[in-house]
Amino acid sequence: MSKNVQRLIASALIPCLLLGGLPLSAQAALVTSEEALVTTPASAANRERVTAFFSRDDVRQQLQAQGVSADDAVARVQAMSDAEVAQLADRVDRAPAGGGVVGVLFTVFLILLVTDILGFTKVFPFTRAIR
Repeated sequence: MSKNVQRLIASALIPCLLLGGLPLSAQAALVTSEEALVTTPASAANRERVTAFFSRDDVRQQLQAQGVSADDAVARVQAMSDAEVAQLADRVDRAPAGGGVVGVLFTVFLILLVTDILGFTKVFPFTRAIR
């Protein structure tokens, strides 16, 4: 190894070793199963609003045109976290009547595509999981 490479490695290791000795603090608390599984009224309302959106005939037709079953989309909404459903519900609320359907459907399509690529679902036949 040349002297320059050794100096570079030593220069990178010195701060790492000095900072590695600093104590780190963490906080932990017990969470009961009931607390973890509780859904707030707002999250239940968001899920209901998004599910009602997917129940509309025009939305179902657009999903079928994209190659996605509306029932699969509703099942994916039920499996989403509260934060994801809140974000999707916000997009549904902000969409103009009749004009924003494509944007929301595109968002759902992207979510389903990413979950297919990550290997969580198998909705689209043209994707391969990275697992």
